[in-house]
Amino acid sequence: MNKKNAVFGALIAATLAFSAAVHAHGDMVPQSVNTGDLELLGDEWRESNPYRAPSEQNALAIEIGASAYNQNCARCHGLEAMSGGIAPDLRELPGDADSDEWYKERVINGAVRNGAVYMPRMADHLTQEALWAIRTYVESRAELQ
Repeated sequence: MNKKNAVFGALIAATLAFSAAVHAHGDMVPQSVNTGDLELLGDEWRESNPYRAPSEQNALAIEIGASAYNQNCARCHGLEAMSGGIAPDLRELPGDADSDEWYKERVINGAVRNGAVYMPRMADHLTQEALWAIRTYVESRAELQ
């Protein structure tokens, strides 16, 4: 009888552990980003990444973007911008105006398919500066591919 109870107890413990893990993968709450000394971009969204060109702002945007990406994007898009298959590999986006337009649309509007939220509207939680810094970081990772 004790062996039966032990097996039953282990089964319950495993079930609870699994359900906790599944629940932990639930809704993501975007984390704020300290954009520090990045150039303020204003309320109107820029058409293309203002931090792309090699400069002091570019290096700072990569540093800030790395932290912001790891806090807000890595869960789905992969550590160090290397997708594990859950979401698109952002390193494959070209660093050009057309891709900037797609990126901007996605971070402003999110991604919803058949009523399921695949990506939240990140612009509701993060500044334009933080989101372009993330884009700058991802572009820097694409160069390492």
